[in-house]
Amino acid sequence: MWQYEKKLQYPINIKNPNPKYAQIIISQYGGPDGELGASMRYLTQRFGQPFNEVKGILTDVGTEELAHLEMVCAMVYQLTKNLTPEEIKKSGFDKYFVDHTASVYPVAAAGLPWRAEYIQSKGDVLADLHEDLAAEQKARVTYDNLIRLIDDPDILDPLKFLRQREIVHYQRFGEALRLTTDKLNQKNFYAFNPNFDGKPCKN
Repeated sequence: MWQYEKKLQYPINIKNPNPKYAQIIISQYGGPDGELGASMRYLTQRFGQPFNEVKGILTDVGTEELAHLEMVCAMVYQLTKNLTPEEIKKSGFDKYFVDHTASVYPVAAAGLPWRAEYIQSKGDVLADLHEDLAAEQKARVTYDNLIRLIDDPDILDPLKFLRQREIVHYQRFGEALRLTTDKLNQKNFYAFNPNFDGKPCKN
């Protein structure tokens, strides 16, 4: 059960619609390293974690990713609001518009719709945390790329905020990995951990 404030985590106030920018920013909604995949990955993985501290970090970060998903959707919405047919055609937004009008739909910048393959949940704490560390770095690089391509300060400001949060999440998952390795049997944790299975370890 979540309690939440009915406002964006960070304000989005874009004055100039720009469907070209919308078509690349939308990748952080439905792309392979976007916020939809991140939120689903962490909020799914949390159920298989053996340690409450790690479960808590996954819940915290997964919840914040939902807030970031909302921010990205708000950006895409504001960038495509009240477009004329001429603006739609000139910008190349017409292919998206035919299928979705100006609704926000989870696709990558390349046009591929969101896929469940973008998330991973192995049920192994080390495999999942390494997946999460990599995911945060890939998301950070995507924000880097968007920042390189965009020159509107109304868009750059929230993008820089989102990029910074990816760095913080990476640090949180580093903390989770340290907590985990401290609790595992350091002789065995890469292959087998008797703390999970309750079986004696054969050397």
